[in-house]
Amino acid sequence: MLQTLGNVAENAYLCNMENTFKIRTYGRMELAQLYCPDVQPKTAWRKLKEWIDYYPHLNEKLSLLGRTTCTRTYSPPQVRAIVEALGEP
Repeated sequence: MLQTLGNVAENAYLCNMENTFKIRTYGRMELAQLYCPDVQPKTAWRKLKEWIDYYPHLNEKLSLLGRTTCTRTYSPPQVRAIVEALGEP
């Protein structure tokens, strides 16, 4: 029963998250600028990249979801992983 309540709470969180921030494909600069709107796009990208590298296991999770060093976009599952780790922009 407790595990079921946990799943319900997690689903409610994810539904709420999608109501306030749309989970969709984002360009890496586009997503970075949502997290750091007051800096230049290149600086925003470097900051987001630092946060991804700093957060435990996020880099590995994104790689498992298909991100490579050449990737210029984040797929919806990758965006969801970033938002779950870092919070909404």
